[in-house]
Amino acid sequence: MQFLLVDPWFYAAAVPAVLLVGLSKGGLGGGVGFVGVPLMALVMPPVQAAAILLPILCLMDVAALWTWRGVYDRRTLIDTLPGSIAGIGLGWLFAAMVTEEMVRLIIGTIALAFVLRWLYLRLRHGAEHTAKPNRAAAAVWGAIAGFTSFVAHLGGPPFQIYTLPLRLDPKILSGTTAIFFAVTNALKLVPYFALGQFDTTNLTASLVLMPLAPLATLAGAWIVRRMHPEIFYPLTYATVAVVGVKLLWDSLAGVL
Repeated sequence: MQFLLVDPWFYAAAVPAVLLVGLSKGGLGGGVGFVGVPLMALVMPPVQAAAILLPILCLMDVAALWTWRGVYDRRTLIDTLPGSIAGIGLGWLFAAMVTEEMVRLIIGTIALAFVLRWLYLRLRHGAEHTAKPNRAAAAVWGAIAGFTSFVAHLGGPPFQIYTLPLRLDPKILSGTTAIFFAVTNALKLVPYFALGQFDTTNLTASLVLMPLAPLATLAGAWIVRRMHPEIFYPLTYATVAVVGVKLLWDSLAGVL
């Protein structure tokens, strides 16, 4: 523990990771928060990075819930949260069998296909094309988000694959996302404890980094409140595309 907390490389990776995840939690850039675990994994095992980040994510969730209080889409939450709970259960059940390379490959492929589909619809139907709510699709993507969130805190892209085409107001989307992941991350605490991931070293590292969490989250929310949908959605789709490319690259590098 002492070595980790005095290692400058730990802070060089962890501080930017927490700041970027916090900005994403505030609603800025959508899936850009995926960099948290991969960035910290440069200086520590990925499983340890995920364990250190989870309590920080929960604190960010509190800040995001306060920031976006009363602003959310009820139907989206009703349709997606049951799937998320099921996905977390599956992640816990198969935690020892699923590798991070597998998760990155699946999510990277889905994210890129999603962005390409958006570009196709944009060219064919125009920028204002809006999808209709679909309970079955919401359950499926909610389950995938819960599963990938449990394995590597990568629930953002699957959740966005369902919610972005709905073209909710950016503030409503941010508030809905805040509630969805607040519930998801809170539920993840139980299996993480059961799997022995919250030892003294990891919890101490989490506490050291926690002061950055609310500041970054509130900063992200401040920016989103001042951003027009015409800017918000292309920016978010662009970050999902970057997520997809990065995840595919990492998964192939891990295999090769």
